[in-house]
Amino acid sequence: MSLEYWQLQQRQNLPLDIKIRMSKNRIREWYSHFDGNVYVSFSGGKDSTVLLHLVRSIYPNVPAVFIDTGLEYPEIRYFVETKENIKWIKPKMTFKEVIEKWGYPVISKIVANTVGGAKKGNTRYKKLKGTLKDSDGEKSIFNLEKYQYLLNAPFKISDKCCYYLKKEPAQRYANKTNRKPILGLMASESKKRERSYLETGCNAFNIKKPQSQPLAFWTEQDILGYINKNNLKISEIYGDIIKNNHDEYYLSGENRTGCMFCMFGVHLEKEPNRFQRMMKTHPKIYNYCINKLGLGRVLNYIDVNYKAPRQQTIFEYHDN
Repeated sequence: MSLEYWQLQQRQNLPLDIKIRMSKNRIREWYSHFDGNVYVSFSGGKDSTVLLHLVRSIYPNVPAVFIDTGLEYPEIRYFVETKENIKWIKPKMTFKEVIEKWGYPVISKIVANTVGGAKKGNTRYKKLKGTLKDSDGEKSIFNLEKYQYLLNAPFKISDKCCYYLKKEPAQRYANKTNRKPILGLMASESKKRERSYLETGCNAFNIKKPQSQPLAFWTEQDILGYINKNNLKISEIYGDIIKNNHDEYYLSGENRTGCMFCMFGVHLEKEPNRFQRMMKTHPKIYNYCINKLGLGRVLNYIDVNYKAPRQQTIFEYHDN
């Protein structure tokens, strides 16, 4: 099954009530296809909390799996502990072991993967040097010369973190139980997830590792709207859900709650960025990751301020 981009846009613009019915149908199809041998991938975040509520509103006994990476906000871990029928799984490696062996996650998965696998003359190296050509001999649109300075970084860089801390333990559970995952992924979160949805739709039955993503055509506003509508409890790290004058929802606390130590995308954040907020809200964890794990020198190298937010200079002009 493949979809056109206009179909995704059309579905993203549907009312929430219709989206709920559509997602429940996708969940029923997935559950029926695998005779109930399914599980919910539960991170403790708001998206997967909505997913878990939606799945268990139909099938109350479906198990959920929480990958205990050790990188979660403490508030997320406390919240996960309040849920029933959750299988906690630990990775075989710690974050410290991953960065020591493979390198730090910086900029994005694509950039980190390219830098981590770049060897003089190979395709990834050419991308970073800006010399990769397409089939017509023109400069490739996939070049990443903006980040070639990372080739000289005094530390290792890679995208292996996500695999060893999340994907490997999840796959290990799936192989052991033969259960197929239901994930809280949304196409609006990245181009990669958008492409995935357009290629397979919500239920990817025929790929090498089948997976369901019944919320794929939802938006951030749908997630917050569902939480508000169902008076759904979410982790305290998010704060309160507030509606503005344009009938849009927003959170008073953290908006995203992935791995606390991840540096993917932090260079794009306005101050106070995730690490500056962490310095204030979780000072012990901040000290550990900045100083003990060496994230401070990495952030310095990519020119991200992780200390007190810079004060904006104010100029006063006086008429003569």
